[in-house]
Amino acid sequence: MKVDEKMEQEALYRLSRSLQKWILEAAAYTRTQIKQPLTVSTKSGPNDLVTNVDCANQAFLAEKIKTAYPNAQLVGEEGAGEVPDDWQQGLTFFIDPIDGTMNFVKQRANFAIMIGVYEDGQPLFGIIYDVMADQLFWGGPQLGIFENEAALKNAVDEPLQEGLICVNTRMLVTNEAHLQEVLYQCSGVRIYGSAGITFAHLLKGQVQAYISKLAPWDIAAGRVLAETLGFQVLQFDGQPISMMRKEGMIIAPKQATQEIVTIMNGSND
Repeated sequence: MKVDEKMEQEALYRLSRSLQKWILEAAAYTRTQIKQPLTVSTKSGPNDLVTNVDCANQAFLAEKIKTAYPNAQLVGEEGAGEVPDDWQQGLTFFIDPIDGTMNFVKQRANFAIMIGVYEDGQPLFGIIYDVMADQLFWGGPQLGIFENEAALKNAVDEPLQEGLICVNTRMLVTNEAHLQEVLYQCSGVRIYGSAGITFAHLLKGQVQAYISKLAPWDIAAGRVLAETLGFQVLQFDGQPISMMRKEGMIIAPKQATQEIVTIMNGSND
């Protein structure tokens, strides 16, 4: 397959099957390491962790992808972590080998492995695996969205007051972008410590919205899945996200998104 050609359906099914197989293999390795001593290092700060398992998973997944799709570009959390300027040309895979590393280290649960695939800059396929719960969320605009083998329903477009919201802890504490005011208008708040785990709850309809600051590998898979189900994925000012850097984002159905954008931009005073 040439990356400058639109992916045909059969090629997309092959990609789906391959990514599911590789993620399950990475997860099996991860489970073998759960009770073993971990090598833990810090990156940008004491709460930004990386382990030997993060690095091993990324190396494994990157090798599988590059072998199968040698012309594709890879963006991974571990390593340089930079999105190339030409990522919108051809196939690009965004890999998060352990999403929720703090949970992985401290809880040995509530973490995920995620891969988002984009073709010419457009969402093509996403996959999120909750390793310890054995829940696999996968699909895309041409396939539909599934939890394991069960098709998921589209997002329910309700007012902000009808739903629970997941948020970024630091933003909540500092009331960045009027976040506390947003939360006064909703049914309640949930914090999971992992974008992948949060997306699992969002996709199943257990929470209405997710407000956080996310890097490209944090959002890539979830964006594909969420947008396919009718969620909007926008910056705090209501503009499209760039996928080039860490950005503040709102992931919610249309009504709730409009209300959140209004409050976060001080237009509700």
